[in-house]
Amino acid sequence: MPPRKQKRSMSAEHKAALAEGRNLSRSVGRYLEALEAHKPKRGRKRTPESVKKNMAAVQESLKTASGARRLELIQQRRGLEVEMAGMQAGQPDLTALEKEFVRSAKGYSQRKGITYGAWREFGVPAEVLRKAGISRGGV
Repeated sequence: MPPRKQKRSMSAEHKAALAEGRNLSRSVGRYLEALEAHKPKRGRKRTPESVKKNMAAVQESLKTASGARRLELIQQRRGLEVEMAGMQAGQPDLTALEKEFVRSAKGYSQRKGITYGAWREFGVPAEVLRKAGISRGGV
């Protein structure tokens, strides 16, 4: 029988580096998810009034609809209700997430090799990248 391998353990420095990497990823990820969820959409902006108008039209159509059409209208109404609830909630405050991102983004960029152009293409504002210390010439 071959001799047992000696059990290796990670050094404290290695564990700290892993923890730092997880923290950087977490803060960058939260900010990017919030940006993605609330980026402006193309086309005319929907207003609460237009959504209410659509809901009223759907309610009226439901009175006479049958079968598959009724099912589609019910789903459309549910979608409009969700849209209305989102409008009433308003835009989230991104300032706390942005501050956390600014503290973490430079280190994250260096570790992962992410360029200024990639951040901008994703939709991160140039001003936020400047605050984070990420420039066009490199991190």
